[in-house]
Amino acid sequence: MGSKALEKFLKENLDDLKSKGLYNEINVLQGANGPIIKIKGKDLINLSSNNYLGLASDERMKRASIEATEVYGVGAGAVRTINGTLEIHNELERKLAEFKHTEAAIAFQSGFNCNAGAIQAVMNKKDAILSDELNHASIIDGCRLSGAKVIRYNHNDMNDLREKAKAARESGLYNKLMVISDGVFSMDGDVVDLPGMVKVAEELDLITYIDDAHGSGVMGKGAGTVKHFGLSHKIDFQIGTLSKAIGVVGGYVAGSQDLIDWLKVRARPFLFSTSLTPSAAGACIEALRIMTESTELHDRLWDNGNYLKAGLKKLGFNIGKSETPITPCIIGDEKLTQEFSKRLIEEGVYAKSIVFPTVPLGTGRVRNMPTAAHTKEMLDNALAIYEKVGKELNVIK
Repeated sequence: MGSKALEKFLKENLDDLKSKGLYNEINVLQGANGPIIKIKGKDLINLSSNNYLGLASDERMKRASIEATEVYGVGAGAVRTINGTLEIHNELERKLAEFKHTEAAIAFQSGFNCNAGAIQAVMNKKDAILSDELNHASIIDGCRLSGAKVIRYNHNDMNDLREKAKAARESGLYNKLMVISDGVFSMDGDVVDLPGMVKVAEELDLITYIDDAHGSGVMGKGAGTVKHFGLSHKIDFQIGTLSKAIGVVGGYVAGSQDLIDWLKVRARPFLFSTSLTPSAAGACIEALRIMTESTELHDRLWDNGNYLKAGLKKLGFNIGKSETPITPCIIGDEKLTQEFSKRLIEEGVYAKSIVFPTVPLGTGRVRNMPTAAHTKEMLDNALAIYEKVGKELNVIK
């Protein structure tokens, strides 16, 4: 028997989540995460994946992964700083720097690890971080780990950022100030006001940090949100994942050579966790090649995103203010949101509900992630199911 206190805590809190419609059931896929997925023997149109370009199951990616495994083995065998840096890791980092138009880049085991490692490598308790109120959980955790004072500013509000940064600068309490924002906000699909942020940063000497997890491969013809605005030379930290548009696993920080050299001696996930697998590095290199040689997948992703967005809006759904293929259907009430998602799945569309604490209470939504791999027929079928379920649950008229 284990601890009675733990048992009581778990039972009470799990029951509480279930009663409020906040308990998330995990579904298991029987096969690859493509445009159609199989769960419990049923085929479903998949609108919940971050696999934006459809590369996760691309045959070229599979071949690159297998070839890298045959040369380097299944694991790197050590942390990067001992003898876990393989030639393929250095090649990946060179390609990432080219892709992001920076002097250098460093690869991590996940995007979450980038934020956990990079922020605390530079910021400390004598510093302050200005963080957008809707930033991703990994940014929030990275800020906490740094020990710096965290000052939240209103979402994408550059006047509020300026006011709070000015107050922090004039207080004389902090050595360094950093501003951190997502490039593309994953729950609403809106984009950071990067020109506005850069203007404030230049006025008040703020270190600039953009987490472009949902922008890399999607914005700027693939090179990301910073490139979209033509501001690669103005952003100190560019963060990205290798698990979304790139379709594999891992993350990276791109920036100046000095920044990357510093992260290689101070970023804790780099120092204390085994390197990316060779197969992941090989597949990521292939993804970068595919994305650099042609914008075909990028263009198809946007075409599909715009098509789905227009269809949902025409049906009368509240799709918020998305500026990217990410398309939320904002329902509001948590229990209704869960029921809406459940009925979609029953009818053949896999679109998961997202509720508190991932989004604020009362803003529950079903988030749709169309990809380059979807056909118009799949999207038309999805829209027909949305119309049926929306009317049945009185979400639309």
